[in-house]
Amino acid sequence: MINFPAPFSPEVEALATEIGQLLLARGETLSTAESCTGGLIAAAITEIAGSSAWFERGYITYANHAKAEMLDVPPAFIDGLGAVSEPVVAAMAQGAASNANARWAIAVSGVAGPSGGSAEKPVGTVWLAWATPNGIVTERQVFAGDRTQVRAATVYRALYRLAELIKAAH
Repeated sequence: MINFPAPFSPEVEALATEIGQLLLARGETLSTAESCTGGLIAAAITEIAGSSAWFERGYITYANHAKAEMLDVPPAFIDGLGAVSEPVVAAMAQGAASNANARWAIAVSGVAGPSGGSAEKPVGTVWLAWATPNGIVTERQVFAGDRTQVRAATVYRALYRLAELIKAAH
């Protein structure tokens, strides 16, 4: 099992700082849409002094109806595939970017545990999505550990991949 840094660790702070510097240099902004992390990604970002210059807003859409109401996720996606699915998290990222008028967005939806898992979506299953200037990027991860560890891994992976995507964008 990989031990991921906690949301307020020096490693996560360094990632958030790097993201801020990259976005500031481009004059671009970021928004978040979080379900299983309950705002931990936005909290890690706003630990950075001056983040208001590049962090637009965060949506905590834990309930399914909140995903539809705040992020324009089609209810049919949730009804048909469940909240922890690629179409839902992609729509969350698109909604967070569009509704916040942000160039970039992070969205996450997962099964943090300790219950709620299934054979198809075991505890630790997380879908992540990033809205980028070039479209939506998605990935599925299955993180090991307890609820705290799954959430910490999700925060770290969301920020790590965002930094990669920003650096790769032209």
